[in-house]
Amino acid sequence: MTGTDTVRDTTGNRLVGGARNEAERSVEAALTAIEPWRGKRLEYAPVLGGLQNSNWRITVEGTDTRYFLKIPGAGSETFIDRALANEAARRAGELGIGPELVHFDAGTGVEVIEFLEGYRACTNGDFKDVAIPRQIIDIYRVLHSGELLTVTKTMFDMVDEHLAQAKDLGVRLPEDAELILGEYQVAKEALLASGLDLVACHNDPMPGNFLVAPGEPMKLVDYEFASNNERAYELALLTTEMFYTEERINELVEAFYGRTDFGLVARVQVCGALADVKWGLWACVNQQLSSSWDFDYHKYGCWKLMRARLKMTDPRWPFWLKAL
Repeated sequence: MTGTDTVRDTTGNRLVGGARNEAERSVEAALTAIEPWRGKRLEYAPVLGGLQNSNWRITVEGTDTRYFLKIPGAGSETFIDRALANEAARRAGELGIGPELVHFDAGTGVEVIEFLEGYRACTNGDFKDVAIPRQIIDIYRVLHSGELLTVTKTMFDMVDEHLAQAKDLGVRLPEDAELILGEYQVAKEALLASGLDLVACHNDPMPGNFLVAPGEPMKLVDYEFASNNERAYELALLTTEMFYTEERINELVEAFYGRTDFGLVARVQVCGALADVKWGLWACVNQQLSSSWDFDYHKYGCWKLMRARLKMTDPRWPFWLKAL
């Protein structure tokens, strides 16, 4: 038997004690800190996906269930309230729309949930099938119908937070940022004047956060950006992220609210522009926080802000604002 055989099992999983690099050492440190698993044989293997976090599949001696371990990426604490994310994830598990949460370390943000066997993460291609966003709306309906979370953080709080971060970090924004932010203020005043419809929101419809399996209900994961927020913003994030046509947006507004009219469509359209402002600023700030990202966040952020400006220059923009 070689030294390699003692630290790797027949499935290719790594055994605790055989870490070869910093990423694997961080996994082993996280696993050894979980009290109920101490003294047991633990195996781990990487799980692809996630822009910032390190994800791993965990096998624990003596259990039939495998687990999913998430280790937060460096700098992600700038944007994420770990206690709030844990609260939302626990509630989702209890409501049956997310996996069961089995461990959370408030100090490090390390989280362990059940590994959903047979499930896979959605891709952008999946969202071409209208059945997918309709399943998502069903999940949102369950999440939104529950009690409010302990923290309210609206899209305005998020945008204003990123603006402050951008100023503090000296982040370079597009030359037309002043125009975009001017329209943002107008939209903010109009929405606040109309009154916000606050519900518990997920706030992050990245395709990989939706898990599907044949014959099984869809599950929603990764509640790091969850908070109480405007109901329409949740749908606007989805329709904006997926580049849905106006015809599809109108269909989903009706599915989401049970009816459709110009006022509801206008609310989703305006919130869609704010979603691009929020995530555009987030990306520009994120790029400044670390030089190790294997992704051009600043380019992505500028593109998001450009798309927000495009919507704000739509001839219908003032009419959407008036209809709020």
